[in-house]
Amino acid sequence: METLKFEQLQLDDRILRAVADMGFEEASPIQTQAIPVQMEGRDIIGQAQTGTGKTAAFGIPLLQKVDPKVKKLQAIALCPTRELAIQVADEIRKLAKYMHGVKVLPIYGGQDIVRQIRSLKDGTQIIIGTPGRVMDHMRRKTVKFDHVHTVIMDEADEMLNMGFLEDMETILSQLPKERQTIMFSATMPPAIMEIARKFQQDPVTVKVVKKELTVPKVTQYYYEVKPKTKVEVMCRLLDMYAPKLSVAFCNTKKQVDELVQALQGRGYFAEGLHGDLKQVQRDRVMNSFRNGKTEILVATDVAARGIDVDDVEAVFNYDIPQDDEYYVHRIGRTGRAGREGIAFSFAVGKEVYKLRDIQRYCKTKIIPQAIPSLDDVTAIKVDKILENVANTIGDTDLSEMVNIIEKKLLEEDCTALDLAAALLKMMMGEENEDIIDTREPRSLDDLDRGYGDRSRGRGRNSGRNSRYESGREDMARLFINIGKNQNVKPGDILGAVAGESGIPGKMVGSIDMYDKYTFVEVPRENADAVLRAMKDVKIKGKNIHMEKANSRGR
Repeated sequence: METLKFEQLQLDDRILRAVADMGFEEASPIQTQAIPVQMEGRDIIGQAQTGTGKTAAFGIPLLQKVDPKVKKLQAIALCPTRELAIQVADEIRKLAKYMHGVKVLPIYGGQDIVRQIRSLKDGTQIIIGTPGRVMDHMRRKTVKFDHVHTVIMDEADEMLNMGFLEDMETILSQLPKERQTIMFSATMPPAIMEIARKFQQDPVTVKVVKKELTVPKVTQYYYEVKPKTKVEVMCRLLDMYAPKLSVAFCNTKKQVDELVQALQGRGYFAEGLHGDLKQVQRDRVMNSFRNGKTEILVATDVAARGIDVDDVEAVFNYDIPQDDEYYVHRIGRTGRAGREGIAFSFAVGKEVYKLRDIQRYCKTKIIPQAIPSLDDVTAIKVDKILENVANTIGDTDLSEMVNIIEKKLLEEDCTALDLAAALLKMMMGEENEDIIDTREPRSLDDLDRGYGDRSRGRGRNSGRNSRYESGREDMARLFINIGKNQNVKPGDILGAVAGESGIPGKMVGSIDMYDKYTFVEVPRENADAVLRAMKDVKIKGKNIHMEKANSRGR
């Protein structure tokens, strides 16, 4: 369908100014359909998902209707998760930038309710809340619905999946009968249609057709794998493509925890997000992901709802989703704001047929790929280093460096080619040893034949190996009081341990790095020597303390 310019929608000039500030040039398909209908005062059933612009689709006409002079609650939006409530509130605030006097308040569990009550008393016109916390305020009589003229249910199907049906019905039944009811949902199960029948008046249905639900700028690949080789495949892809930020999706909370542990054990900065985490933990994980300290976010579908981070460059379907539409939601986490993205799916056995169903549903192409070998990974890394070298040659005055190199060549019995090769090896790090390690598996078939325990699978921020698995009786676990918050990387730990104690780097086992501390495994027979050697050592200029980890995890 044709889209409209925002100037064609007869909007308040203050809203148009805010829309221009946000960089929007024309309305998205769902906005083109929904905004005029909502401005007419009609009830709406909107079928659209995250990434289609649905927040502005209901937020713009909502602000058009709100009276800033009336310091009473006038509109309420229900969202399934805390993250989505915050995101929706932020976007509506941006749209209300020039509408002085309009107050938007997100309310959700995990936040001090006394503070929320105080904000409500200050005269909030719009609240964006999770059903449970809105019900809490209703019981306390700290929200009054007398002046509410609009209610919005965002991602209604997810609220249904999370068990909020009864809360939704209770809230809707307490609102004034003369109101406008707007419902957005990615899917339309019978229970959602029943809510529409009970609580809406002659609603207009607007939707983005299925072919528009896909994300066109996302290149999609799939790999046929075995369950025990998934982690290795993912690590090789991370090393090859080196995405700035990635999101990996698992179907269960247990799988999220296991994948996070596996990735951290290989030196990647990964964190998990699922329903069992407390709000303070979720906040920490999301803040760490947004600021780049965490590079890989591993999440379940429900936990990932409402996450809106523009710089996500890759999505991993570590588990194939059961629902076709979940696939669309997942890959929509990348390729945002006009950027290009890439999606990798791991298919085990008959899941290949499930991917074919998803392809038909999405009207897209998911391209089969051969699993990259370690030689492929190495070749890609070398190409990237040499590309950077070429750019440096073209953009930088190297005369001073040339003089240093010439002097070194005169002093040493080596050629310029030898020197360049040595510098390349150093830039590749110890991972370069994998190229010549005859015991290293060259393919995943080798892994299946028994090399699995020897796979190094290093991350791009790692300089360590996982040849010795955690918990082996011949390995001792040591605690170091330094971690990611001090900008220390696994390679720094490995270099210090190997350099000071004299044990070969390949004898060091797993390096598990956390925000403020690190665990490192060394052969048990060398543990005391390592502790003595590390007694007065500094890492990254910081004094460290190392001791044997105790039975409580230290």
